Amino acid sequence: MSETDTRTTEEMSRRPGRERGRDDGKFGRYGGQYVPEALMPAIEELADAYERYVLNNEDGFMDEFRERLADFGGRPTPLQRADRLSERYDTEVYLKREDLLHGGAHKLNNALGQVLLAKYMGKERIIAETGAGQHGTATAMAAAHLDMPCTIYMGERDINRQRPNVFRMKLNGSEVKPVTTGRGTLKEAISETMRDWAETVEDTHYVIGSIVGPHPFPVMVRDFQAVISEEAREQAIEKTGGLPTDVVACAGGGSNTMGTFADFVDDESVALHAVEAGGSTLEVDEEEGVAPNSASLYTGDEGVLHGARTKLLQDSDGQIMESHSISSGLDYAGVGPELAYLVDEGRVDPVAVDDDAALEGFHRLSNTEGIIPALETAHAFGYLEEHHEELGERVVVNVSGRGDKDLDAAIEETDQRDVANAPDMSMFTGGM
Repeated sequence: MSETDTRTTEEMSRRPGRERGRDDGKFGRYGGQYVPEALMPAIEELADAYERYVLNNEDGFMDEFRERLADFGGRPTPLQRADRLSERYDTEVYLKREDLLHGGAHKLNNALGQVLLAKYMGKERIIAETGAGQHGTATAMAAAHLDMPCTIYMGERDINRQRPNVFRMKLNGSEVKPVTTGRGTLKEAISETMRDWAETVEDTHYVIGSIVGPHPFPVMVRDFQAVISEEAREQAIEKTGGLPTDVVACAGGGSNTMGTFADFVDDESVALHAVEAGGSTLEVDEEEGVAPNSASLYTGDEGVLHGARTKLLQDSDGQIMESHSISSGLDYAGVGPELAYLVDEGRVDPVAVDDDAALEGFHRLSNTEGIIPALETAHAFGYLEEHHEELGERVVVNVSGRGDKDLDAAIEETDQRDVANAPDMSMFTGGM
């Protein structure tokens, strides 16, 4: 490894790609703070705390964060060569194993950082939203670990789809509040959590789970999640002698995506692929106000959602459309403003794979590498299956989460489709 490739954490944090948005929350014309006046004091307090503790390491905050990520979270996570996928695609495929982080997904990186930050700020209560339940689970674990009471809002539809994670949140001592408005998914859960925060700003911190929302959330979440790319970049150089040609990550709101991309943004030789949920089709039904996909980067238009200007799924009148994905965690009508900016700049390649391809990816990784991925993660492997011939000779794919939470959904969806290489599910569906 060359001297220029061996960088300290401080040097990593000063990379130009990590400076973007820190001062004013703007990424070109995206980002900003579109929030009610009642929330501005809390936003300003949080921005000040982010600068003091995260950027300047006041009171040793970042040192404690890194120590807890190692001891409680289990970092670093491995970068594993996927032998059979490499053979199948005739390219070197490496897996960044965030599914091995405590809790089974990348979400703990941000949740632990924000709950710890709330502790340093003197807050007494944590609230959060969740879709697939992984962010809710991570926040519940972090809150229990740091002795903070926690309430988590979750759409009723997602509660029904993600029962194991709901039980895990309650097991960790958090209250789970169902949200029944709209379609009962992530968008409505975020709205309900923001309403709670507006009424309880003095003693409550809202742990946003992705790189969405008003400044400083997009940059703060990115900085907590950037540990993924910090490790992956160093591990790739150590294992292969150089940088990857391509980095692939699934994209919903974008926390695992920007966490995976952050330290590669300045490496122009590395292609970055954000894989969105193409759902059942990329066509949009404006009359019904429904987008049967969650591909905001790929098909969305500029607008404001949950406190920031970004790319959204919306109709010609600017009304937010109902999104869809086979995976709860990608079922969101918007995306983080930094990702929207990087797509416009041509630095990130937005792609979409449909539900069927994601389910194929779910089975492919499971039966070739012995790793059952989250349905969110499976979109990245659906993309790899369909587009591997367009990629370079060394590909890093982020395994953003494990699939335990999705087994019920995968059984149901597999039973409805003729999925290649799918196991016999008859024992689970009453066929025996």
